[in-house]
Amino acid sequence: MTVTTSLDLVSPARTASRGLGAFNVVLLEHAEAIVSGAERAGAPVVLQISQNCVRYHGALEPITAASLAIARAAGTPAIVHLDHAEDVSLVHAAVELGVQSVMFDGSALPYDENVATTRAVVEHCHARGVLVEAELGEVGGKDGVHAPGVRTDPADAAAFVAATGVDSLAVAVGTSHAMTTRVATVDRELVAALSRSVPVPLVLHGSSGLSDDELAGAVRSGMTKINISTHLNGLFTSEVRGALDADESLVDPRKYIAPARAAVADEVERLLRLLSS
Repeated sequence: MTVTTSLDLVSPARTASRGLGAFNVVLLEHAEAIVSGAERAGAPVVLQISQNCVRYHGALEPITAASLAIARAAGTPAIVHLDHAEDVSLVHAAVELGVQSVMFDGSALPYDENVATTRAVVEHCHARGVLVEAELGEVGGKDGVHAPGVRTDPADAAAFVAATGVDSLAVAVGTSHAMTTRVATVDRELVAALSRSVPVPLVLHGSSGLSDDELAGAVRSGMTKINISTHLNGLFTSEVRGALDADESLVDPRKYIAPARAAVADEVERLLRLLSS
């Protein structure tokens, strides 16, 4: 089942006040698990490939081509999205490979440079039918604009969208990247204010740190695309560790990767049902 652009997934989700689950691919098994869970949930899904993932694999094409093939064969609408790309040349390469959506992350740049570069990315991608997600803010440290204490100003967000023409905007409302416990909280009043001020769908990064109630509340308040990675990686790793601990004679990776893949598929199914309820 082929989806032409992310607009086919994001806009209907925003209109219906549903969450669209976006899950990061690290290994091929992640892509397989994400699509399997989405098929069982009967829900659309986004497979995300980050710049860090590309760096890990040593090249963009192998993991992206494989993910695109899995998405195209899915029994539910599925797209491949380039996530947190700080390198414009990587964006261009991903578009040429056929991704339907990209996130250009110029948040570490001075504001004017972020706007100008993001606008150029938008023009390049729109000419090729690809939508663009972005974020604003000059940042420092790993979490940057998604550190727990950082908040996006609605007026700044609206001005950034108007100046760049982006199709969706990642905003800081209380979450943080790479959280391994689900104890973060979302500033729901701010989400609602951003949703009223910004004419495009809002994207929540760092969602692994949110409980089920917080995830559902974020969607009800106005978030649309919900990015989850670390939470799934924790489940994957736990299953691998358990299988290896249970049988020290295991040498075939399929014997301990398969249960990890199944656990991720189960959780993707559960989360997608939660986000769309």
